[in-house]
Amino acid sequence: MIKINLLESITERQNGAVVVVERKVGSANSKLLLMSLAVTALLIAVIGWDIVSTQMAKVEAEKELANQQEIAKQLESVMKEQKELEQKIANIDVRISAIKKLRGSQAGPSAVLESLKERITMTPGIYLDSVEQKGDQLTIKGNSPDESAVTQFGRSLEFSSGLFSNLGIETQRKEIGAATASADPNAAKAEIVNFTIRCAYTPSKANTGANTQTMANAPAQTPPAAQGAPQVAKN
Repeated sequence: MIKINLLESITERQNGAVVVVERKVGSANSKLLLMSLAVTALLIAVIGWDIVSTQMAKVEAEKELANQQEIAKQLESVMKEQKELEQKIANIDVRISAIKKLRGSQAGPSAVLESLKERITMTPGIYLDSVEQKGDQLTIKGNSPDESAVTQFGRSLEFSSGLFSNLGIETQRKEIGAATASADPNAAKAEIVNFTIRCAYTPSKANTGANTQTMANAPAQTPPAAQGAPQVAKN
């Protein structure tokens, strides 16, 4: 009778299959294939992470760009408002300058007459015919029966703490008729002195305090009734 050991044959078969698998895995081609698969999987993972991180960075960059654009719009609006405010301030400054200039031009003649009146009060015998003002230049014309009065009036203008400067005086004597009604040829003739004074009127350069003190300390004298203040002709 023939006996067959089935267990040994099954075991031998399984061992043979394991050997075949080990041979397949242990071959160079199999190792290269497995390494390629591993590298490919790793590469795919790295590329996927790079894509995801790039997409996230793009979203963050877009948010930052939108934020910066909003800030730029706000800054542009602020700059526009600042320019409008600067323009308004410039317009106000122009108006203030125009008002100051207008007030200065309106106060100019009265200030000139007031300054001249103070000095005429100090110098009796001075009669003014006209006062003409062109810018800061004054031309004063008048007459006096006494030449020394003209000299004193000129000195009061010259020593005015800078209110009147660059003084120039021209005088001319003029006979006005006989002193008496007699026909005596030796009778003295009455004369008057016509004068023209040209000077600069610069109140901005004047020492107002010193000028006021000088005028206050000067003895006040009452001028003759005919000594009126003339009108200023301002060009």
